[in-house]
Amino acid sequence: MKKLYFVVGSQDLYGEECLKQVAADAREMAEFLNEKLEGIAAVEVLPTVETSEICIEDMRKASCDDDCIGVITWMHTFSPAKMWIKGLQELRKPMLHLHTQANEKLPYDEIDMDFMNLNQAAHGDREFGFIVARMGIPHEVVAGYYKHDDVVAKIKKFAQVAKAISYSKSLKVASFGNNMRHVAVTDGDRVESQIKYGWECNYYALGDVVDIINEVTEEEIDAKMKEYTDKYTMKTDRIDAVREQAKYEVGFEKFLKENGIGAFADTFQDLHGLKQLPGIAAQNLMDKGIGFGPEGDYKIAAFGAVLMEMAKGREGATGFIEDYTYDLTEGQELELASHMLEVPVAFAATKPEIDVIPLGIGGKEDPARLIFDGVTGDGIQVTMVDMGDHFRIICADIELVKQPKPMPKLPVARIMYRHKPNFAIGTAAWCYAGGAHHSVVSTALTRDDIAMFARLTGTELVTIGEDTTEADLQKFFVK
Repeated sequence: MKKLYFVVGSQDLYGEECLKQVAADAREMAEFLNEKLEGIAAVEVLPTVETSEICIEDMRKASCDDDCIGVITWMHTFSPAKMWIKGLQELRKPMLHLHTQANEKLPYDEIDMDFMNLNQAAHGDREFGFIVARMGIPHEVVAGYYKHDDVVAKIKKFAQVAKAISYSKSLKVASFGNNMRHVAVTDGDRVESQIKYGWECNYYALGDVVDIINEVTEEEIDAKMKEYTDKYTMKTDRIDAVREQAKYEVGFEKFLKENGIGAFADTFQDLHGLKQLPGIAAQNLMDKGIGFGPEGDYKIAAFGAVLMEMAKGREGATGFIEDYTYDLTEGQELELASHMLEVPVAFAATKPEIDVIPLGIGGKEDPARLIFDGVTGDGIQVTMVDMGDHFRIICADIELVKQPKPMPKLPVARIMYRHKPNFAIGTAAWCYAGGAHHSVVSTALTRDDIAMFARLTGTELVTIGEDTTEADLQKFFVK
């Protein structure tokens, strides 16, 4: 079970009775939060920070515990910040500064100086806030009574983002083939990705996967085909082509599992040894939380895996998509987003159908794929680009909508969405920001989730939404 350490600040000037009460309140708060965060992370109290030495010990324990995804700090009393400096220098996990109190209301009839000294977060948390700002430590601040629903929701959101960052630090990404020839935005600095986000992005020969695929048994293919017929509608009689995709899925899944890989990228320019471009195989692997990037896009494969991890336990869909084409009817502009094959099943609003149809690109046999219409509702579109000297995340608010008319001749899965605040500003802002054509769309996550991830990882963030104006476009990235 993942855990969050709760580190409470005080000092040794208040006496033993005061420190006992601080510890008791910390335990009570941790028990409450532990219950509220059930299924995400356990909350465990560390010794109250009374000295620099205790702070160092607490932060080292958090940093060295593989099960720890982050630290929640709170100053019950005044806690001089100089004694936090060395400890905070040891911390390598995301931090939430909880600005709260053990008591919700003031006991107006009984309040005295002892009560004031004990319940002094208004003083202590400002001292702590200063030193964190002075040291430039990325962190999150949540202010309010810790039992209030809005505060609990923000703490829970931090826990989910911190858990995704922890997952990111151990993520391995396989590149089968290199970046698609001549394409710029999908490329990036893999070494810097590992330094900043933890992603181990390495090349693997597609032939190594093909060897495993060629050893997949008929019994394994039969089992996978039963999965398909149980979950999807078989619309084709070209069963051999579907079985080929089933074989790919079994083979890829074995390879990824054997190598501890959580995301992969392929390219239709490097399919040597495969009869088809992996379609259903990629779609189903994404449904199991495996990140995917086409055309060698390792960044979106890794980022997608991280965001799917962040979205676990929430209602809604999260996964890879590509910007494809527009309906530019004036005042009703829509985007049709899809890909050649690899749209995640999570976006299906209807029962997916399996069909085998020519692809028109790649020079391979007709691939089997899942076809469906997409879900509707408010969502976000997120991408990550390499600007040469730093990474940039672009996050846009969108509304996923039902397609206005049937598309009987478009044999791919697809979603449609409306850009906010409108098409002209939303898409222009995306282009000004250098946004890629590959992205992650989510109806489970929000702009706030992405903003927290960006803050805690020190990544530049550009946001686009209802609050974006025409004037804002003139401010974007003028060098």
